[in-house]
Amino acid sequence: MITDTQGHALSGATTEALPFYEQAVTAFQLYRGDPMARLAQATAAAPRFAMAHILQAHMLALATEPGAAAMAQEVMQAIRLLPMNEREASHVAVIQRVLQGEWTEAALAMDRHNVQHPYDIVALQAGHLIDFYRASARNLRDRIARVMPHWSADMPGHSIVLGMYAFGLEESGDYARAEAVGREALDAQPLDCWAHHAVAHVMEMQGRAQDGIGWMTARQPYWSGDDNFFKVHNAWHGALCHLELGQTDAVLALYDGSVRQTPSAVVLDLVDASALLWRLQLAGVDVGGRWTELAQTWDAHADGRLYPFNDWHAVMAYLGADRAQDVQRLRDAMRSADGASEVSRWAADTGHDLIEGFVAHWRGEHERAVQHLYRARHIANRFGGSHAQRDIIDWTLTESALRAGQTGMAEALAHERLALRPHSPVNRGFLRRAQATEATPRATRRVAEAQ
Repeated sequence: MITDTQGHALSGATTEALPFYEQAVTAFQLYRGDPMARLAQATAAAPRFAMAHILQAHMLALATEPGAAAMAQEVMQAIRLLPMNEREASHVAVIQRVLQGEWTEAALAMDRHNVQHPYDIVALQAGHLIDFYRASARNLRDRIARVMPHWSADMPGHSIVLGMYAFGLEESGDYARAEAVGREALDAQPLDCWAHHAVAHVMEMQGRAQDGIGWMTARQPYWSGDDNFFKVHNAWHGALCHLELGQTDAVLALYDGSVRQTPSAVVLDLVDASALLWRLQLAGVDVGGRWTELAQTWDAHADGRLYPFNDWHAVMAYLGADRAQDVQRLRDAMRSADGASEVSRWAADTGHDLIEGFVAHWRGEHERAVQHLYRARHIANRFGGSHAQRDIIDWTLTESALRAGQTGMAEALAHERLALRPHSPVNRGFLRRAQATEATPRATRRVAEAQ
């Protein structure tokens, strides 16, 4: 029986197809190269190679793009006709739950899979991504913690497991361990984009903007290649550091360069682009016509059904591009979500408030924005994305509170942010503005009383 690098039996594999499959797994692990092309070669050489088809389906389902989801369904139809062992059939059951919009059920099924197959690195990575997309900080950490004792440094893939653990530690707030484990992973495999971005997240969450810029600059050869799936996301992390320091020219240069110079249609890249332009707008920067190109690229992905986190970011672009009809289309989709699936409940419970809050902020209806965003912020951590990505909610909320004249709320939110990042210029700016606004009415009253 032909086996993979970790010793798992591979139904339908051949000696000719195996190297293509292993190359695809490595590309998937490092987020570099073209794993789908290698898998196409594997299935051409061995049409009944179950895990080659399964890895295709995983990557398509986890893309959170309507077109990719449709392709995943087609691959799943073919997979069901193949002979599979128990481990492979377990993978298929997880993918089906993802495609049904039941991300937590998929995660729980993969929990059980990982217990039975702790060395199944494809399952670990797919499960880790499922946890990310449903914003489960605990399981991002603990899925990996549960299997770590089975792994050792001399096993193929060990550094990849460390990189995933580093990100889980970071999302759980264990920043010192996260950075140490991430650096250990990179010592073993410098090309691991996930480990690199885990360390970047640590620096973002700790407000270490100068360290973050140094980290991104020193390691640029490892993350900036055209074959790197994380090229845009890592550039986004660098841009956040510059934005924290008020270096908006550098942020715009990164946007026009690494982020959108070659207009990507990958939804992860569009999320980053929307979030970056929105933050620039919040900082008072005129971003010109950049919203128009971005909004056009969102059209293929913002369906209001598949993944509400993406639709929320599409709304940012549609607002910026003055495309009211598309904004309304997605507002209606969130309002009409029937709750039949977990994704539909995300739309109704969180997506609706986020979109309404961002629309209200854009239109200058800041009291309404505060109402929606304050409610959404407490449940958005089960909605999708990382802490760094979701910080845009609190940033927008605080800005709306200031513009609404809710100085007590704005000051409280600024103190909350400063408790986590006490040296943040952005957060200090919020507090300074809130206290200045609060002091003005008191001074006015004193003058009136003196008269």
